[in-house]
Amino acid sequence: MAWFVYIVRCTDHSLYTGITWNLKKRIQEHNSKKYIGYTSNRIPVRLVYWERFNDRIQAAKKEKEVKGWVRSKKEKLINSLH
Repeated sequence: MAWFVYIVRCTDHSLYTGITWNLKKRIQEHNSKKYIGYTSNRIPVRLVYWERFNDRIQAAKKEKEVKGWVRSKKEKLINSLH
């Protein structure tokens, strides 16, 4: 099963990084306030980056790495797609 590391941009322009196996559903969950958390008061969120991995372990490692980055490094990653 494929796993994804993703970054969303919130309405306050902050960035949130997470992992999921169902990218479309997870973004919908963020925008529906289904779960209380960082993004629930910052909707709507917009998907700005995603990366596919073959297993959860590798995705979780990348998520942890990206969460440790400063904002400017995350923005460079996002901009590398364009």
